[in-house]
Amino acid sequence: MKFLENKIPPPLVALLTAAGMWWLSTLTPLITLTSTIKMALVAVFTLSGAFFALAGAVSFRLAKTTVNPLKPDTASSLVTSGIYQFSRNPMYVGFVAFLFAWTSYLESAWGVALIAVYVAYIQRFQIMPEERALIKIFKDEFINYKKQVRPWL
Repeated sequence: MKFLENKIPPPLVALLTAAGMWWLSTLTPLITLTSTIKMALVAVFTLSGAFFALAGAVSFRLAKTTVNPLKPDTASSLVTSGIYQFSRNPMYVGFVAFLFAWTSYLESAWGVALIAVYVAYIQRFQIMPEERALIKIFKDEFINYKKQVRPWL
C-alpha cells in the first residue's frame, strides 16, 4: 500500500471523508441535539479547527519551509515553535476538528466512525512517510522533537 503514501492531499481526504459523513447521515438514524447544543458544538469545533490549521500553516510560512504535504522531503527547516510545541501535526488536528464540526451539524453518530478512519488513513499514509522524510533530513533533531511532542494532541 506504499503507493498511497503522500499521494492524496490531506484536505482532499478530509473533503472525501466529509462527503462520506453526509452520505451516511442520509442512511442512518440521527442523534437529536437541541439547536443550542448543536450550534455550540459546530462553533467550538470550527473555531478550534481554524485555530490549529491556521497556526500550523502560519508557523510554516514564518519558517519559510514548505506547507506541501505531498513533498515532505523538500522541508528546509524543522518547525518546533508556536503550535508545534503542542502537536507535531496541528494542521491535521484542525481537519479533525472541522470533521467533528460537520458530524455535529449532521447530527450523525456514524460520522465519528469516519473520523476514526480519516485519522488512521492520515497517520499511515501521510504522517508516517512525512516523519521518515524528516528523520532523513533533520536526523537527531527530529528524533528528539518526536520524543518531546505528541503527534496529535
